[in-house]
Amino acid sequence: MSRVCKLLLLFGLLSGACRQSPPFDIIIKNGTVYDGTGTAPVRADIGISGDKITAAGDLAAAKAGTVIEAEGLAVAPGFVDLHVHLEPIFELSTCESHLRQGVTTALGGPDGGGELPLGRYLDSLAGVGVGMNAGFLAGHNTVRTQVMQLENRSPTARELEQMKSLVSQAMQEGAFGLSTGLKYVPGAYSKLEEVVALSAVAARHGGFYTSHLREEGLGLLEGVREAIQIGRQAGIPVVLTHHKVVGKPMWGASVKTLAMVDSARAAGQDVTLDQYPYTASQSTISLLIPAWALSGGKEAFRKRLRDPVLGDSIRSEVLFNLQNDRGGGDLSRVQFAKVVWQRDLEGKTLADWAAASGLKPTLGNGVELVLRAQQNGGASCIYHVMHEDDVIRIMQHPQTMIASDGRLTKMGEGSPHPRAYGTFPRVLGHYVRDTKVLTLPQAIHKMTGMPAQRMGLTDRGKIAPGMFADLVIFDPATVGEKATYADPHHYPAGIRYVVVNGTFAVKDGVLTAKKAGKILYGPARQKIRMKP
Repeated sequence: MSRVCKLLLLFGLLSGACRQSPPFDIIIKNGTVYDGTGTAPVRADIGISGDKITAAGDLAAAKAGTVIEAEGLAVAPGFVDLHVHLEPIFELSTCESHLRQGVTTALGGPDGGGELPLGRYLDSLAGVGVGMNAGFLAGHNTVRTQVMQLENRSPTARELEQMKSLVSQAMQEGAFGLSTGLKYVPGAYSKLEEVVALSAVAARHGGFYTSHLREEGLGLLEGVREAIQIGRQAGIPVVLTHHKVVGKPMWGASVKTLAMVDSARAAGQDVTLDQYPYTASQSTISLLIPAWALSGGKEAFRKRLRDPVLGDSIRSEVLFNLQNDRGGGDLSRVQFAKVVWQRDLEGKTLADWAAASGLKPTLGNGVELVLRAQQNGGASCIYHVMHEDDVIRIMQHPQTMIASDGRLTKMGEGSPHPRAYGTFPRVLGHYVRDTKVLTLPQAIHKMTGMPAQRMGLTDRGKIAPGMFADLVIFDPATVGEKATYADPHHYPAGIRYVVVNGTFAVKDGVLTAKKAGKILYGPARQKIRMKP
């Protein structure tokens, strides 16, 4: 058997490939191919016809409309990001900030924030066109708000049935599962029984459950325990999304949380994790404010602040959070990312704002600034409150996938978390090449095959016959993030080519602006489409 056929057998592409092959649309030559399964790479050529990978091996004699020389470069499946804030996608439909990282598939609607009605939303998005493949989760917070607004109570039997119906509808219209944001309003008002009931609906439609835990700081262990319990009682796979350990008092607790995951898996439960590779989180400034104080909306919050007893209670809890949770005990650890009512605060810290206001950077003064910010309309903040040891420990766990928790970002707008531009290149550069926390096959598997499998995508996340041609070609010697907390608006280095469904989205490091992405539908919608 020829060397060509032996290579093709390795890739499972012998059928037809050792006969006379028609011209390909694209051939990627001489690359080091990582197939997404975590196995060692092989040197091979990749042939693409239409939107599919159709051959691999020695294609030196084959012809193609476009030939890419990949000598010295890594060829991998396009990265699959399980946790993306896609809210600006109609405005930023080319998805440049993600494509430039090598991401070809993204899952939106995390943290309880999915769109409703999902079917109409997906139809509209398909009409606009997207630069990368996009799927969505049903969001618990959105569902609860539609039925109960921001009320701090358990649902009535009728309200719970309404919520279950909304989740069922979203699943049938294409959701991949249910997301919760139990740290956020109004998800914070829900009890275990409510979340189990809604998760069971998603489970019946083949979905999975992904949760921003109720607590990621002092209550982290209880938060993990609750998520695992929800999965067990609802009979649904669980993803502990953007898993982390917040606040100095809890640093090191990832030893325990990962042991809890291992214990649940040993008992037969499907529990996995995703993570972004940074020691700072990003969320709303309202996370520093007790959820009960935000019930009923802005005016109700202002009224509670004016009440002497309730106001003191609110201030006391904000002070506690600044000291022990996302505040990190230091106003300089809270950095503004987006402040629509005062743009010059973006990139600055609470300590900077205190100084500009003529105040000392004490936690007490920080409390008043937090409350002022919330009353002005809120803000998005970066919280520098995690420890590198926990980041590494979580990253190395065999069930951890890489996901950005990033938001589609317009170059130069606001002061976003650098993960919006650099998540995947940072792992490949810093954690693979520089510090060797992961091997390159391990990292690519955590970015491709694993998340694709979690989504149930049997035709993406791997280089194999018949798979969609979602590929990234990068230079292992130079790949890495350029975005920093102080200066975030930089695309990463080393990402040479990105192919989405057989079309170049990035070519020679330049965005093509071709919107070749597809809207992806979850298991229930797929079954409906398959019926005669």
